[in-house]
Amino acid sequence: MQAGKAGLQTGYTGWSADKDGQQRGWTGDQNGSGKGNRKVKVLIIGGVAAGTKVAAKLKREDFGAEVTILTMGKDISYAGCGLPYYVGNVIRDKGQLIVNTPASFEKLTGVQVVTETEVVKVNREEKTVEAVSTATGERSVHSYDKLVIATGASPIKPPLPGMDLDGIYFMRTPQDAIALRERIEAGGAKRAVVVGGGFIGLEVAENLLAQGLKVSVIDMADHVLPGFDPEVAEYVENHLADKGIMTFTKTRLEGFLGEGKLEKVQTSRRAMKADVAVLSIGIRPNTGFLADSGIELMPNKTVKVDAYFQTNDENIYAVGDCAMVTNRETGQPAWSPMGSSANMEGRLLAETLAGNKKPYPGVLGTAVCRLPGLNAGRTGLSMEQAKSAGYDPVSVVTVVDDKAHYYPGAGNFIVKMIADRPTGKFLGIQVLGPGEVDKMVDIAVTALTMKASVADLENMDLAYAPPFSTAIHPFVHTVNVLLNKMSGAFETMTPEKFAAGAAEGYQIVDAAVQPSLKNAPYIDLTKIDGPVDGFDRDAKLLLVCTKGKRAYMVQNRLKYFGYTNTKVLEGGATFNQVEEEE
Repeated sequence: MQAGKAGLQTGYTGWSADKDGQQRGWTGDQNGSGKGNRKVKVLIIGGVAAGTKVAAKLKREDFGAEVTILTMGKDISYAGCGLPYYVGNVIRDKGQLIVNTPASFEKLTGVQVVTETEVVKVNREEKTVEAVSTATGERSVHSYDKLVIATGASPIKPPLPGMDLDGIYFMRTPQDAIALRERIEAGGAKRAVVVGGGFIGLEVAENLLAQGLKVSVIDMADHVLPGFDPEVAEYVENHLADKGIMTFTKTRLEGFLGEGKLEKVQTSRRAMKADVAVLSIGIRPNTGFLADSGIELMPNKTVKVDAYFQTNDENIYAVGDCAMVTNRETGQPAWSPMGSSANMEGRLLAETLAGNKKPYPGVLGTAVCRLPGLNAGRTGLSMEQAKSAGYDPVSVVTVVDDKAHYYPGAGNFIVKMIADRPTGKFLGIQVLGPGEVDKMVDIAVTALTMKASVADLENMDLAYAPPFSTAIHPFVHTVNVLLNKMSGAFETMTPEKFAAGAAEGYQIVDAAVQPSLKNAPYIDLTKIDGPVDGFDRDAKLLLVCTKGKRAYMVQNRLKYFGYTNTKVLEGGATFNQVEEEE
């Protein structure tokens, strides 16, 4: 691409349609006289998810627009979220990671793609960017009418001892995944340490385990899975341990040890043997080139934008992992470096650039993750986030069937549902289970988007057939339980409070279908037809069954016969570790 020269690009009035409404162009001449018609020049920096989405959608909206992508890499539009599954050989062919090549994208969309070109400076007054070829070092200048910053983010690479040892990997580009899988397939790799217990880190851990490696995960945080409440994350940690992935939280990475190749990962606990280490400890937005541009950045160096992705310069926009958006629920700044967000943002910005201006409502923190034998999903606010946002949150934990219990392959969902106590406003959900947790999360996203209360969700006519769901859908089932709790009909002890010792002073009572707690007295629901021998009506009783449902039925029956101080342990023995003293 030839270096462009900045012209007197002033006086443009916006997008308009011609007489038959079919062809739109940027009106106004270079001297601002309002005469003539010329193609708008949109320059996009970055060519992965957000950048390519802006370009492709904009060309569909107005094929006459002159759209150019400048990107540092040789590849564009690659499947970053699929990288862990290439490592695990779920995605077998590395070619499947590349959605489009630069050449195919140009033919498909009409967008010009310039690869191996790093933008190093933005000149706002001249409306140009300066770039350097990563292959030759040659400098070039590119002009624009509208500039889109979609430079994404890069993995954090801490300056620790041993970082140059062979056997240390990241997981951000197809080359990262290809190199790691080649190392595994070459043989000799038996132990892996994944640094970072977020979604990508745990997906990498799952796929390394599937490849036969012994896997450990370390993280500085109190728990894995950011955004989940502590007791839910702790359940996941215990499950991972059962499957062979040991998680070490509150553990700091301090360096790497070995002679020429990785032999141990040094942590704040101890040195851990490892043949490979994968660092997934976070990312930093690629915005260093904006340092002297005057473009306003947030404290974490993401670009500050408004609801239309516009920066403090009316001709410059930012989308994707390098931009700070807002939380749809709270209105507060929210960083959402997700492929889903990047694509939605890119599409919406393209419409705005084409004259159909629409505000971005923000993100909800929606995420889903596949783990060995367990899927995890969430959206909306956690309890801690809800409190910070000024709500008075109430939650319930249920263990519900994910389809008709008699259907082959039926399993359970563990659900934590959160609402605002005084208003009933639905606030969020966290779901675990071996099945389709995404359908539960997606219903919750719809509820949050429509600003529903839990009462609004009580009688939704959701799809039912035995292979897919239960007659009362597991989402609605949980809504009903939460409503019962909010009304006082269901009196409970949350898993969080139980783990914190709130059961002290209560007598644990086994309320399961069959006796299941070794040292706890047992109450059979079917035999409660009056006061129960051995239990005073004012006794503090904590009713525990397998999932929580049977204990609720026992509580309901006991209340009828005058028992006034019972609690049901939410999630039952499935979710909680219940140990009764001998």
